[in-house]
Amino acid sequence: MAKKNQNKASGEFLFEKRNYTIMIAGIIIILIGFILMAGGGSDDPTIFNEDIYNFQRIRLAPTVVLIGLAVEIYAIMANPKKK
Repeated sequence: MAKKNQNKASGEFLFEKRNYTIMIAGIIIILIGFILMAGGGSDDPTIFNEDIYNFQRIRLAPTVVLIGLAVEIYAIMANPKKK
């Protein structure tokens, strides 16, 4: 008789609820950063719009995206609470 596979998956998730909650928060922060980057275009391609170089699109939005990425890294690296 063949041996049964003893290396079965334990059915546990890789992360705990706390990690997934932090990940969702990081994704929301990244989405807010991309929303802040949107816009500033012109309907007429022959007219240049200076609004594309404002503080919100050049400094704030990339900073918010980087903060969101840092939150994602923290969510992955955070140790689950021991029981």
